[in-house]
Amino acid sequence: MALFVDVVGITVKAGDGGNGCVSFHREKFVQAGGPDGGDGGRGGDVIFEATERMHTLMDFRFKRKFTAENGGDGMANRRTGKSGEPVVIQVPPGTIVREKATGKLLLDLYEAGVRKTLARGGNGGFGNQHFATPTRQAPQFAKPGEKRDMIELTLELKSIADVGLVGFPNVGKSTILSVVTAARPKIANYHFTTLQPNLGIVKHEDYSFVLADIPGLVEGAAQGVGLGHAFLRHVERTRMLLHVLDIAGSEGRDPLEDYDAIMKELEAYGDLKSRPMIVVANKMDLPGAEENLARLREKLAGTGIEIYPVSAATRQNFRALLYATVQLLESCPPAEPFAEEPLYDLEALEDAAAPFEVSAQDGVYFVSGRQMERLLASVNFENEESLNWFHRSLRRLGVIDALRRQGAQEGDSVLIGDMEFDFID
Repeated sequence: MALFVDVVGITVKAGDGGNGCVSFHREKFVQAGGPDGGDGGRGGDVIFEATERMHTLMDFRFKRKFTAENGGDGMANRRTGKSGEPVVIQVPPGTIVREKATGKLLLDLYEAGVRKTLARGGNGGFGNQHFATPTRQAPQFAKPGEKRDMIELTLELKSIADVGLVGFPNVGKSTILSVVTAARPKIANYHFTTLQPNLGIVKHEDYSFVLADIPGLVEGAAQGVGLGHAFLRHVERTRMLLHVLDIAGSEGRDPLEDYDAIMKELEAYGDLKSRPMIVVANKMDLPGAEENLARLREKLAGTGIEIYPVSAATRQNFRALLYATVQLLESCPPAEPFAEEPLYDLEALEDAAAPFEVSAQDGVYFVSGRQMERLLASVNFENEESLNWFHRSLRRLGVIDALRRQGAQEGDSVLIGDMEFDFID
């Protein structure tokens, strides 16, 4: 049996933009051709795609780093560099993508065939053709492409199922799944036989739905006890629950106490306790079942929760259970995708109200802000013309005036990012 993996960490990186080209038109009988350096190509995107060919995240145990292609550099004759190829990461339906550092949910790949872009590639830098002016007819610099950083992600698989089977270990959930579907889960008479969610298609008359056998919960599962904490996530997408009890108490436990314990775990994990539910009283063929069923009916009287006594071993009363499940399922709202939050990286919009900030400490002036980061990335500090353009950009953006208001004098040290300059008014 293939190893079931439902949580994994990976790193991704969108492609960097290509650099702009410094070039001048060269042609016979043309003595002073103008600048014709082309722009850099755009970097490739990071794209996630849900595919039915995958059922677990096991493939990511062997490959955890995904990088899109960088954009090509610009070329002479105003030729733009080649755009980088995107990296397409295939995941099973039901996978959510979180930012590892913050836990923010970035993508929900809820349906098979859905493609979503996580991160955009960097824009290519302008070639020197863009920097020609009447007074600077031969610019010797171009802009580098935008860079992209590595992003650490956590992938979580949450099973796509309409109905979830929940309950303590060894209450007969896997046997029930094998009775009502064509699924053949591993079944044995010991706890935690089921170590992964098993899915099966239930067909009842003209209606069909997906049923998930969730590995058995134990008391304290929502706090990480036993195996339940690792698999409660697979109940989150289910529209309703079948709460299976060993009504005969064949494991030496009281089925009423089991009911309370599982409900407590569902409540502790989230809003799962309020999910529409049917209680399945299994093992009715064993001694003591009738007495405990009477106690259970008395306990749940007035709650609106229906109880269906069945015997998975003898296949008794499943037709009535399936009919009730279909009736309740038709009244349940469809499962909603999780709310996604955008990933704010380099392509985020600058705050128009505060494009940069100026502060002073011990006679050194610091200029910070996303606008400054982008400006630094666009400068070739080995070229005098590019440096002159950088200084004019600082003046145009109001940085020079802001430094002067902070008290900066000629020759004072100014730090912008990792670069240190002398203040020149």
